[in-house]
Amino acid sequence: MTGWFSRWGAWRDRGLLDFDAFYIVAQRVWLGDPAQAYRFDRLVQMQMDASGGKFSFMPWTYPPQFDLLVAPLALVPVGTAYFLFSAATLGFYLLTLRAVAKSYFALVVILLSPALLINLMCGQNGFLTGGLIGLACLTIERRQVAAGLSLGAMIIKPHLAIAFAVYALLARRWITVITATTVILSSSILCTLLLGPQIWSAFLGSVNDSATYLGRGAYPLFRMISVYAMLRTAGFSASLAFLSQVVVAVFALSIVARAIYRRLPAHWCLGLAAVASVLISPYAYDYDLTILGVGMALLLPDLTRLASARERAAIYSMTLLAGSYTWFQILRACVQYGTGVIDYPVPSFGGFPLLVLLWLTVRVLLRGAGEQAAVQTVSTEGDLVDSIGAALRGRQ
Repeated sequence: MTGWFSRWGAWRDRGLLDFDAFYIVAQRVWLGDPAQAYRFDRLVQMQMDASGGKFSFMPWTYPPQFDLLVAPLALVPVGTAYFLFSAATLGFYLLTLRAVAKSYFALVVILLSPALLINLMCGQNGFLTGGLIGLACLTIERRQVAAGLSLGAMIIKPHLAIAFAVYALLARRWITVITATTVILSSSILCTLLLGPQIWSAFLGSVNDSATYLGRGAYPLFRMISVYAMLRTAGFSASLAFLSQVVVAVFALSIVARAIYRRLPAHWCLGLAAVASVLISPYAYDYDLTILGVGMALLLPDLTRLASARERAAIYSMTLLAGSYTWFQILRACVQYGTGVIDYPVPSFGGFPLLVLLWLTVRVLLRGAGEQAAVQTVSTEGDLVDSIGAALRGRQ
């Protein structure tokens, strides 16, 4: 992919991928007009100039904090920038995932391999967001400041951190909440000083435009993993699909809240939050499944112990299927049309295995929690009987 982005040999006349959008915005930061990237008509022209006239639909809706984060990439050629960005974020993600998964690291990587390849192929930031979420999960119980820094940095993709914000609030991790809020406010002030106050109106305008594009189905919905995309490609109206997405989001967050209320183990609650987080936003893609990998890393040690053989097979299958659907469609396009480019309507499917996975996970964990409570009750009753017996023997 480094050779592809560097336009070596046969790749000289190539189209644009996601990382090219990062690089274009990084250039605009140094040119002093990053607000232009939030105007779709201007951004299209920039993308056509970079690709030799090829049209690409890649609106820019990232918060200004991400503009500053990618700005250093423009200091080197695009191929080198891709290599540095992908290698650094992949290393960060794998190291964090290994710390979370421990002996289950290899299994998690195998289950997550389709999503990992997607991130490498398009140069997306899923490794960065997945690493930040993983770091927050590692530290939120004992080093809340570090967790707050990680969650605050998720301002680059805030819709993927909603479930963890709910966890931090309901679990009363106040230092984490205060630290994350401080990071968000201070980074916003920095963006205003460096990029100008107009960057915020440009950003909000782009977000509004993206909602319109999403309602019209302009995005590649087949790559989205949301219930919204699944229903839209099935022929339902945008309003009904969005309402269904709201219902799913509330349901997913209620599971996290219920787990905290029942005082389930913290790593179970955090794992459920990771699974829920990819089901909340209608604008969630296959490359965001790196966060699901963090959830699996937290839950698999107990799921493999508590689940039956069929349940384990289903959990593994749903995790693989959620990330493999995009590759299946690309392969089908290669076989049928001789190219992996998909410019025709394709159903979205990724939301279904994620819903099944959440249901299976909750089912197994609640059953395990019930069995554990029953064992503790029997143990407590046995201790009570022993105590009474000892007391009676003492009186005798």
